[in-house]
Amino acid sequence: MRTTEFDFYLPTELIAQFPTKERSASRLLRLDGNSGLISHEHFIDICQFINAGDLLIFNNTKVIKARLTGQKRSGGAIEALVERIIDEHHVLAHVRSSKSPKPGAHLIFANAFEAEVKARQDDLFLLRINSPKPILELLDEYGTLPLPPYIAHAADEFDDERYQTVFAKKPGAVAAPTAGLHFDEEVMSRLKAKGVNIAYVTLHVGAGTFQPVRVDNINEHNMHSELYSVPVETIALIEATQKSGKKVTAIGTTALRALESAARSGELLAGDDETDIFITPGYKFKIVDRLLTNFHLPKSTLLMLVSAFAGLKNVKNAYQQAIDQKYRFFSYGDAMLIERNEMAGNSLKDKVPTH
Repeated sequence: MRTTEFDFYLPTELIAQFPTKERSASRLLRLDGNSGLISHEHFIDICQFINAGDLLIFNNTKVIKARLTGQKRSGGAIEALVERIIDEHHVLAHVRSSKSPKPGAHLIFANAFEAEVKARQDDLFLLRINSPKPILELLDEYGTLPLPPYIAHAADEFDDERYQTVFAKKPGAVAAPTAGLHFDEEVMSRLKAKGVNIAYVTLHVGAGTFQPVRVDNINEHNMHSELYSVPVETIALIEATQKSGKKVTAIGTTALRALESAARSGELLAGDDETDIFITPGYKFKIVDRLLTNFHLPKSTLLMLVSAFAGLKNVKNAYQQAIDQKYRFFSYGDAMLIERNEMAGNSLKDKVPTH
């Protein structure tokens, strides 16, 4: 397939620059991936569309204050975006400067601590942080939240709260799992009171999630890699849900990618791993029946994933309706609740072992 098939025109004014006043105040577009039927709802009413016994799976990653500014010891301004924490004193980071730093160069951040460039790995730099404090502590103290490139304002205290889910627990992401941003404690309580089950996975979202596909043939795209974890308890809940004939709903493309990555072998395996799974039309989904997601960028891998889930024609029609109805797009925008196209399924419902 061609990348141009996933392009669309989006008026700039529909790119949400700020979240709604209340988390659950967004709009909700429902799309049936089989019939293509669309309805326009409000997110606060999501409990009406989830049945007792269904399972919602959330991504409990936590966005870190990954953006740092400073200068080279030799002079020259720099900006770093920590992509991945290796251990307490080593990170992989994007580094922007007038000249790319070489191995052995020393970088000074916030006039507070130094890092040494140890090596270059493709577009990333391996940095050793020269401080007795662990990197997470330094980022909390001196870093800023890395808002997406299409949000024009710098992150402030309001963003520190709202660009983070209420269930964020495990630090490591540089972008929020945005479908989860719509949930507040009240909605979570309503779901549980209805008998909806809740489970978690972790996928640390990388900056590559914002990158458009730049090749003409989508099969030639090199997917970015991200760390994920699927607990044994989550697999047990998936198994019970599927045996009872209820639906597994992924809250966000990141939760879906973690689950489908864990099932790549044909068995759903618990544990920690790394994934570069690239889901495009023709993919057979093994775990997820229903997807809650935001509206994604043109030519993005996430738009391709959603098109695989619901059918490209259905998604194009839904996006055009969303534009016509002036939905709010991207990270701080509105949501879609999508029932999977049956042709896109290849279920493991009869053989989901616990590991």
